[in-house]
Amino acid sequence: MKSINRLRSGYMVWMAALMIGTSCFAQSGDTDDLESWTSIGLKYKLNKKWSFGLEEQLRLDENISEISEYFTELDAEYSISKSFDIGGGLRYIRDNDNKGNIQGYENHFRFHVDATYKHKINALSLKYRLRYQNKNELGVDNSEGDYANQNIRFKTSVEYDFKNWKLDPEFSAEIFNHFEEGDDNGFSKYRLTLGTDYKIRKYGKIGLFYRMEKELNVDLPETTHIIGLKYTYTIKNK
Repeated sequence: MKSINRLRSGYMVWMAALMIGTSCFAQSGDTDDLESWTSIGLKYKLNKKWSFGLEEQLRLDENISEISEYFTELDAEYSISKSFDIGGGLRYIRDNDNKGNIQGYENHFRFHVDATYKHKINALSLKYRLRYQNKNELGVDNSEGDYANQNIRFKTSVEYDFKNWKLDPEFSAEIFNHFEEGDDNGFSKYRLTLGTDYKIRKYGKIGLFYRMEKELNVDLPETTHIIGLKYTYTIKNK
């Protein structure tokens, strides 16, 4: 009974946080959009060193009224030590271009390479991730004005472990450094995320988050508020 009450209380806290975030979105004068990101994933742990993942994600924009994009991602991670991991991923994207004279779904391909360092300070778990990301539209070459959209991303996250509590909060901040031929380069946007995960024994893990993303170094910066829901099922090799 106590565990059910804790779960109910935690649910109410996170729903309140999402409502506050949505209210801020509605009241802020310089905000532009409200999005939802929904994903389902499968993770396979081969051993203590290697793990692999498959994810399907759907993103809605225009105040959660239109499809922004959907994609399939494959990734792998190798644990060098308890504190240091490296990894990479491949993503096939169907991007909904609804602006300009030519509209419709475009095919994009993206890959990334990660290096992650993590450690603990008492009840705090800290993680630092450096990512190189490269995205390009398929079927369009440089002569048609298509150049690789590249980013260096640095993310810091902190999670607090409450005793006898399954909804430990996690906060993260991430900065994007964009570079692309023929485009303005430099720091382009940042993300702030507050979320939590709930593990269901034998049935996987459900995650919920609220994210705020804002552009940098532009005359009229766009601000996007994102509500995310994800489900991941993990298989361990015996």
